[in-house]
Amino acid sequence: MPITTCIFDAYGTLFDVASAAREAAAEPEFAMIAETWPTIANDWRLKQLQYTWLRAITGEHTDFWEVTGNGLDWALERAGLAGEAALRERLMALYWELSAYPEVPGMLDTLTSAGFKTGILSNGSPEMLAGAVKSAGIARHLDHVLSVESVGIFKPAQAVYDMVGTAFDCAPNEVLFVSSNGWDVAGATGYGFNTVWVNRAAEPVDRLPHRPAHVLDDLTPIPDLARTF
Repeated sequence: MPITTCIFDAYGTLFDVASAAREAAAEPEFAMIAETWPTIANDWRLKQLQYTWLRAITGEHTDFWEVTGNGLDWALERAGLAGEAALRERLMALYWELSAYPEVPGMLDTLTSAGFKTGILSNGSPEMLAGAVKSAGIARHLDHVLSVESVGIFKPAQAVYDMVGTAFDCAPNEVLFVSSNGWDVAGATGYGFNTVWVNRAAEPVDRLPHRPAHVLDDLTPIPDLARTF
């Protein structure tokens, strides 16, 4: 069946999750992270994801903004910066308006011009996603921005992937699902989506029951790939 709908994870896929720490490190008042910002960004992201998985398993859901703050607190404490309130505030503010990867606007424009339906399916809260979408200037290219807050559990729960069919009135095999997270792609593949793993860091494929159908370095080839089904 041809692809009708292209669905994207948000954080790490459309939006550069390292950009908040990178931008803060370039500001004179936060020179204390000029050398360590990559480690802080990596620790922040890792803990953010780990906390979503643990909360999904234990049934202790909270919104992604709180999880993001919890992850940052851990990362700052590990870096010896737990008392830097101004730094924490600045990093959280920058996360609200993360930079999109350079190829994102053009890629989405090509998809929508070709008649594909497009959307985001994300752990992010509706408010966070609205801020990032507005900052990136891509709202006009998205038919739906779907947040897990509608179902109260984080990915890779099946209830999250169910949201796509409900919103777009499509079957799983009509969907091209794109994520930079191997575990997310594994969950989506098992669900029945056609999947793409955006492997920007050239990492090994995760050892999980389901593997990505396609692996790309960035999002540029997505429109051509979608047309091949």
